[in-house]
Amino acid sequence: MRGNRSRDTKPEIAIRRLVHAAGLRYRVAAKPLPGMRRTADLLFGPTRVAVFVDGCFWHGCPEHFVPPKTNPDYWDAKIGGNAQRDRDTDERLAEAGWLVLRFWEHQDPAECADVVTEAVSARKRELSGGKVLD
Repeated sequence: MRGNRSRDTKPEIAIRRLVHAAGLRYRVAAKPLPGMRRTADLLFGPTRVAVFVDGCFWHGCPEHFVPPKTNPDYWDAKIGGNAQRDRDTDERLAEAGWLVLRFWEHQDPAECADVVTEAVSARKRELSGGKVLD
């Protein structure tokens, strides 16, 4: 499993390029909260937006996940644990005032980038009280 990337996957890079081209700047593979052992794929610190691009296999995509036939008990626990950790991360970040955006690797990168761009812009407006912040 060491060969599986935890960052810089093709879907993640595609979204990052489009978001960067839209003029937004972000941190990559950064921890949103101090002491939290989880990292967001894209992190917009000032606006408190955390973006995660989840792999269909590793996070149990309802459309594409096919359970492995070998060692099913291990994989059920592994994939279930990943999904549970995702929900826990979402809850902890929401409680701390973060907006969490999650996308599946199979989603269109352009659509994902549009959602991210709009969310960050909306948070900027929200945090500035209607004034435009750069």
